[in-house]
Amino acid sequence: MRIGITGHSNLAPDSVASVRAALLDLLAAAGRPLVGVTCLARGADQLFARAVLDVGGEVEVVLPAADYRERKVGPADAAEFDELIGRAAEVLTLPFERSGRDAYLAAGEQVLSTVDRMIAVWDGQPSDGRGGTGDMVSAARERNLPVSVVWPDGARRTL
Repeated sequence: MRIGITGHSNLAPDSVASVRAALLDLLAAAGRPLVGVTCLARGADQLFARAVLDVGGEVEVVLPAADYRERKVGPADAAEFDELIGRAAEVLTLPFERSGRDAYLAAGEQVLSTVDRMIAVWDGQPSDGRGGTGDMVSAARERNLPVSVVWPDGARRTL
């Protein structure tokens, strides 16, 4: 079973535990062998990658651009990013030099093209930019990929 992730990077700190628990529940019930495909963005992507590893799956990473780590991974998320990418079974870096909307959209498309289903850590709101979570949910549904939405009661995003 190959499962991709799309989700909010700006989860409120008090939402992390409930989102993580919901991800663990979904992944524990998924078929085996389990491969989680992620871009390792902060928030939902990193929670998903950790949960995949915790239930005995393996992680494949799609990096949107060559500068992704330097440009998009902040100091608060760097240690988790480095550990998770170090444990990845495969890392694919897309042929973009700089991170940006085109690279993120291409990374989302790459994830969608390689999975059997998607998990969306999503509050149901439209995307705030091309290639956001809402756009990826729509694209997955257009491809007839099953999408499991994770948004526990009380979950919220920071601004």
